[in-house]
Amino acid sequence: MSKSKLRGIQLSFSNTQKLRLEKALEQLESISSKLNSNATVIVADTIPVDEDAALKGHGTLDMGRNVIATVCGVVERVNKLVYVRSLRARYKPEIGDIIVGRVIEVAPKRWRLEINFSQDAVLMLSSMNLPDGIQRRRTAIDELNMRTIFVENDVICAEVRGFQNDGSLHLQARSQKYGKLENGKLLKIPPYLVKRRKQHFHHLDQYGVDLIFGCNGFIWVGEHVDVKDATVEDQVNKSDAQNTDSAILQGSSEEPTSTSLEIRQYICRIANAITVFAALGFMVNLEAVTETVTLSLSLNLGVHEMLEAEFHVQVAEQEVERRSKSTRRK
Repeated sequence: MSKSKLRGIQLSFSNTQKLRLEKALEQLESISSKLNSNATVIVADTIPVDEDAALKGHGTLDMGRNVIATVCGVVERVNKLVYVRSLRARYKPEIGDIIVGRVIEVAPKRWRLEINFSQDAVLMLSSMNLPDGIQRRRTAIDELNMRTIFVENDVICAEVRGFQNDGSLHLQARSQKYGKLENGKLLKIPPYLVKRRKQHFHHLDQYGVDLIFGCNGFIWVGEHVDVKDATVEDQVNKSDAQNTDSAILQGSSEEPTSTSLEIRQYICRIANAITVFAALGFMVNLEAVTETVTLSLSLNLGVHEMLEAEFHVQVAEQEVERRSKSTRRK
């Protein structure tokens, strides 16, 4: 038996498992290099550009007639702009990002959140819907009742509204899909493993679970909740899903209800699937998570067995098969 460390997780692999994992990772690297033969660069690589029209962006250096990469990553081209996107980078917020954070301080007229960024984020009292749902000016009474909405260690989903003068983020939660998250589990993975998409809210109907992919690397897996407002949900078992949003309950004064054992097991199973994918360094998305959960169920694995070395190897092998199929389709 040999021990290997996969992104913070210490696992004991047998010689056979180690060989299988190395083979799978080599195959994935080969598939990726074929798809992005001209896109992936390392430091000092030459980036092919049009000398007259190209604009050199982040991660590039103009060396006479050549443009040289100064970081390892993927070459991105936006019109005439050419830049290198780092493969492993800290979270760089953009306006409109869906983020999940944890309240660390209740301050006058604002909550301060930890969002896996170099600075904390601020959610103003005026930037969120009040529990009564009425649009009105915030009063001193509302400020005194802030702790009835959010308190320290509450998990919140919000949207990046803008940047303050000191560089911190200004958040907003003016929709029913934003607000306090309860009866679930918060995961933290490297933010570069979460790709910005049109849809970050998902309802896994067959499991009764809501899934929120925060652009900041915080992922929420929790029991599905309904709200009074009718919203269209993104259901995994429907192939024609379009621009949909899952309804996530905002903080309310109702008595908390207990989560059934079956749903708690599904929450842990989905959370373990995400943990395995992040440990292997794979991009985390809805399709990958559902396929990993389905694999664990087909193998009759217990929730705790998903974190063992053998399942990591099986997930890597399944990812090779999935990417190979998608490559053939193209």
